[in-house]
Amino acid sequence: MPDDAKKILVVDDDPDARDFFRTVMEDHGYVVACAKDGNDALAQLNEETPDLVTLDMTMPERSGVAVYRALKEDTAFTGVPVIIITGISEDFRQFISTRRQVPPPEGYLSKPVEAQDLVDIVGRLLGREAYQS
Repeated sequence: MPDDAKKILVVDDDPDARDFFRTVMEDHGYVVACAKDGNDALAQLNEETPDLVTLDMTMPERSGVAVYRALKEDTAFTGVPVIIITGISEDFRQFISTRRQVPPPEGYLSKPVEAQDLVDIVGRLLGREAYQS
């Protein structure tokens, strides 16, 4: 893995989803760390700033909404794109995108996530060419 490989933090309480996202991203040259809930995510964010975060909304301990708000309100994470990945409806997408307190997410994917959709949006947000499998 090159020293300049982009780092992604995957935040999801579903171990199968974390494994899927990790595998897809590592297969495309990214370095991936995973967090099992919001508290774990915030602890990892305090250790190292990733280049991008994928964030599930419905998790135990601390919700994805709380983590998203913490990310967007902390100037240490300015410029770190967040992809909301959730099984919640389109209504939630409209809700989170219209909050005045925090900016809308840079990306949004609905579960179940297709590998190519994930690769494409991550590549776009991190300035890499889309990979065609």
